[in-house]
Amino acid sequence: MIPRPLSMQGDLVNFADLFGHIGQHTVDGLSKGAIYALIALGYTLVYGVLRLINFAHSEVFMVGTFAVLGLWTAFGVQNNPPIGQAIIFLVLGLIVAAIASGGTALAIERIAYRPLRRKNAPPLIFLITAIGLSLVLVEIFGLVLPKLLGEAVPSIFGRARIILGMPTIIEQKTLFTVLNTSITNIQLIVFVSAVVMMAMLDWFINRTRYGRGVRAVAQNPETAALMGVNQERVIMLIFVLGGIMAGAAALLWSMRFGFTQSSIGFVLGLKAFTAAVLGGIGNLRGALLGGLFLGIVEVYGATIFASNWEDVIAFVVLVIVLMFRPTGILGESLGRARA
Repeated sequence: MIPRPLSMQGDLVNFADLFGHIGQHTVDGLSKGAIYALIALGYTLVYGVLRLINFAHSEVFMVGTFAVLGLWTAFGVQNNPPIGQAIIFLVLGLIVAAIASGGTALAIERIAYRPLRRKNAPPLIFLITAIGLSLVLVEIFGLVLPKLLGEAVPSIFGRARIILGMPTIIEQKTLFTVLNTSITNIQLIVFVSAVVMMAMLDWFINRTRYGRGVRAVAQNPETAALMGVNQERVIMLIFVLGGIMAGAAALLWSMRFGFTQSSIGFVLGLKAFTAAVLGGIGNLRGALLGGLFLGIVEVYGATIFASNWEDVIAFVVLVIVLMFRPTGILGESLGRARA
């Protein structure tokens, strides 16, 4: 859970704080939701093509955060480096996180899901495999990496895992204030970077030859195969693309919140999956909308009630939206719904 200060005073619900600082809370929610949206793209890409909920995708994000931590540690990055060095470290962090997360996602597909597809395994087996992979990755990183870094090894299952801090690459500063709403450099970088990445992915899927292949397989894999589309390459592509987006989210998370741990993907993965479902899983623009909407709702809820209510509020909102819009806000778009 992302730590936030409590917003309750006694037993009073704090509406005054929300409406008194509505702009500030909205900006906080947008920058938080942008990270959810980037992770959600991995869920929506895989579901749109394979009708598979890849619950191991949360650990793809986690691997990206450790890749960023490892890079910055190897270079001996200190807090608040000069702006030129900071830009270099951020660019290198993006490249390394994208490679690590994209490679992890591809390995998961090739090692675990591909053999199941060849055997025509039922959907339940894919789901169980995804959950098992998620736990395996959490335990590997929880037991091995802290030991390599000289930290105490955490207990298996059910215990809080050790939190590893990251250097502050860019010191948070207020850039400008609009209508009593302060917008910091970190918030602006996170939001703009996430939107640019999502716009690039949307352009790739809708405007390029490879994107047409993805949409063809999502709509009708049999017909796509007859038209010469290599389904295995398309599946590899969507896992890699989803992993790259998760790697970008890992860098933005590392820059904004400055910590990681082996179990960091669990709650964030559930939130990102919730965002994908809210927007309409299978719809790239829906993932963006769902992520931003969820981030705002969480911040509003944590302000009105308390920070430990934000998870409850997120899933209550999901249930309410799905009661009226079972396919999410925007529904599916990668391919038409299959019978």
